[in-house]
Amino acid sequence: MRPFADLCPAPPHWTVPWAAIEAAFAWIRRMSGVPQDAEHHGEGDVAAHTRMACEALAALPEWRARPAAERVRLFAAVLLHDVAKPDCTREDADGRITARGHSRRGDLIARRVLWELGAPVAWREHVAALVRHHQVPFWALERPDLERIAFRSSLLARNDDLAILATADILGRICGDAAEVLENIALFREYCADQGCLDRPRRFPSEHARFWYFRTPGRDPGYAAYDDTRMTVTVLSGLPGSGKDHWIGENGAGRPVVSLDALRADLGVDPTGDQRPVVDAAYRLAREHLRAGRPFVWNATNVSRQLRDRCVGLAAGYRARVELVALEAPPQIIRSRNRARPNPVPEPVVDRLIGRWEAADPTEAHTVRWVVTG
Repeated sequence: MRPFADLCPAPPHWTVPWAAIEAAFAWIRRMSGVPQDAEHHGEGDVAAHTRMACEALAALPEWRARPAAERVRLFAAVLLHDVAKPDCTREDADGRITARGHSRRGDLIARRVLWELGAPVAWREHVAALVRHHQVPFWALERPDLERIAFRSSLLARNDDLAILATADILGRICGDAAEVLENIALFREYCADQGCLDRPRRFPSEHARFWYFRTPGRDPGYAAYDDTRMTVTVLSGLPGSGKDHWIGENGAGRPVVSLDALRADLGVDPTGDQRPVVDAAYRLAREHLRAGRPFVWNATNVSRQLRDRCVGLAAGYRARVELVALEAPPQIIRSRNRARPNPVPEPVVDRLIGRWEAADPTEAHTVRWVVTG
């Protein structure tokens, strides 16, 4: 995927063209001068570390042996793995430099960067998942939630990719505990191989079993849960202008629709105003459909996992099968469609939603579909 393919190190010399990379990406230039914790990053600022991590990746025999398309995807992940550090770096009361939350924030920034560059959805989400989980192999065996994280990352990306990214990350540092961390990465590989999710998605007995595994702490992933669903609820997710209303017109099949836009208009609530009355009305209407066992479509932006989980959790509590449909379009189409609406969503609201956008993933519902419109 260009421009990463044009800049990715290639045989026979495997050179990292750092000057060209800096010229190509503003988010790389933002890393210059951003300090790091000297204990774990003696190499200097975030830009210096990212360059060294790219060089470490280019030297890895495992990475060189991959097909060219996979090399490019991993190269993009290494370039983006610390993209959020300029936003997250702070100095604490003891004078230590921290970058708490940069992995999760990096997922959001990587998604936006790659969306604006026109990356294919699956490719983009693979990279974003690697960015979000890039530190997991460092301390994996100390985490009580490792199983769930490893299974989730296997469904979105590949855990052997995650191990390669972590290896390049640690080799791109000047620190005293590199040998210990590399051993932890090797143990992470072994763990994922034992769990059947190193280079492939973790398999579950059924969609229903997978859905309830990720909703039930401590659940046996091999448990073949009895499917007692009695209706299907379709939850839409997408930025304003992504084509949700059009999708309903083409695919709704006459089902009732719980629409936040329609309720907002009925209640006279401005998009920038207090949305609680709108949300309360939506949940009341949804409960009526659920109690009656009626399939319906839930039409809202639902751009964050937390917002979707409220809809999904309510539906699951009434024994509904949940289908997530995540709609999107290129940035220029999103904005032009929004401007053409009778009541456009204010641009600052759209920008805020883009900044919070977490794409739907297979751990959230029985089925997840990504649909690109326009």
